[in-house]
Amino acid sequence: MFRVTPGNPGNQPTRHPRWDPLHLSQVLQQAGIDPNRLSHFKLGWPREQRFKWLRRFLLMGLVFVLLELQRASQWLPLELWLQSLLYLLVGLVIIQAACQALLQATIAIASRLRLSHYVTATFGEIVATLPEIVVAVYLVLESPLAAFVMVMMTIYNNALVFSFYSFFLPKDKRGRFLMPKPITDAGNQVIIAGGALGIICGIWMIVAKVGNHGATYVGPFDLLGLALALLVVFAVYIYKLIREYADEEEEVEAALNISAEERDYRRQEAYEYAQISSRGVLLLVALCGLAGAFIGGHCVAMFADIALTELGLSDIVTAFLLAAFGGMSEYVLLWSSHRKGEYGIALANAFGGITQVLFLLLPFTLMAIFLCQIYWMPQHREFPLSFSIPIILLLSFLFPVFYTLSSLLTEDHTFGILDTTIMSVIVSLLIVLLLTHS
Repeated sequence: MFRVTPGNPGNQPTRHPRWDPLHLSQVLQQAGIDPNRLSHFKLGWPREQRFKWLRRFLLMGLVFVLLELQRASQWLPLELWLQSLLYLLVGLVIIQAACQALLQATIAIASRLRLSHYVTATFGEIVATLPEIVVAVYLVLESPLAAFVMVMMTIYNNALVFSFYSFFLPKDKRGRFLMPKPITDAGNQVIIAGGALGIICGIWMIVAKVGNHGATYVGPFDLLGLALALLVVFAVYIYKLIREYADEEEEVEAALNISAEERDYRRQEAYEYAQISSRGVLLLVALCGLAGAFIGGHCVAMFADIALTELGLSDIVTAFLLAAFGGMSEYVLLWSSHRKGEYGIALANAFGGITQVLFLLLPFTLMAIFLCQIYWMPQHREFPLSFSIPIILLLSFLFPVFYTLSSLLTEDHTFGILDTTIMSVIVSLLIVLLLTHS
């Protein structure tokens, strides 16, 4: 059966017993379909790698118990900085394991329901974001400002990683690496929306602050409205993404005249590594993912609590540390996909790190701050997000960063040296200004 990993020019189609790969490529090209940009995934992990996350989960779970006992009874004297770093390490490792567990459970359930591979891949990435949402909610209870800055800086970090990674992808003779069509179409549109919303919010804050209109902070219902707007954009984006995947699949099937039997073979191939035969094991994997999300969130919140109250770090510096270390596991996974030659998958994951954080993680963070303002600290509603320089910079800089990304996606090619330099300068300038005015 014909299979192409998205965006990977070097990946050759696998051979169906009756079909010749070269002939298949010619047929698709004659139908106006680029076989190198097709999106067909092998979901899950091979049997020998299926539960590798469990060892990390159990080990970090044991360290977590020891840390909690130490904090309660002081049975082992630890410096505060070391204790905070241990909490951060345990939290980040458990969160990464929880993401893999939830993704594995989602794929296994989808294989039982016989969902299309592109639907499973899309919703699997959404479910894998759940631990990060839990972390953000925990952090809001410690410091709403630190939670907001952490999420925003994660967006900029992921944009920078996307630009650096795409610069090093293999190029054709014109210096291009064609990206998967869903990224260049729906992805470009949602990036434009993010940049527009950012600059609108930034200008609104500047006008309100300079014009002395009486508003000095982002009100709770302003946050709720912005969160709902972002979620609406994300819902339409997901619908368009799935629709484009489905249209692509239909075009391929029509061009190759695929029979019902061959269609089933293609679907089974996508779920080759996804099966979990026992329902009990499937339930246990899902419970481990959920438990890991809450344990990891608690550990990150403990790190923030020690850093803010006992080590004296500012909210913004604490958020910088969380954003810098929090993305390490994702960057390791990106590099792992790259080493295996799965360039399209790595690129899609890097781009998803931008869109999902902006349109999924940020809205839930804003709603958590909304609840915090209404119920947790109603007497200090101005505290979380005032019209301050750091907040205005974080929102306004979305426009130049996403404008650069949009220019890249419009032309369907990777960053050149000038593009990468521009992106690096923009993000570096933002970091310098934030640290200077924090």
